[in-house]
Amino acid sequence: MTLEKHDLHHEFPNLTDEIHYLKMNDNHFAILFKDYHEVDQEVNRIEQGVENTSDQYLEGRKKQRLKLKDALFVMLKKVQVPA
Repeated sequence: MTLEKHDLHHEFPNLTDEIHYLKMNDNHFAILFKDYHEVDQEVNRIEQGVENTSDQYLEGRKKQRLKLKDALFVMLKKVQVPA
């Protein structure tokens, strides 16, 4: 089974500059980015069978990942990266 990549650079390949800029210049974005990455890694480990958990827990983590991704996307769409 091939697992789909969900890191932000794969999710938003056209917003790479914005991701980098906000990670360096916006502490709130950086914290959310870190949280997203941690949740994504946990979901990946569960889906790969490295960690064992209930389906309900996995679904909750996926929902948390989506909530974080939505919040990060809103911030990415608002930023103006200096030239």
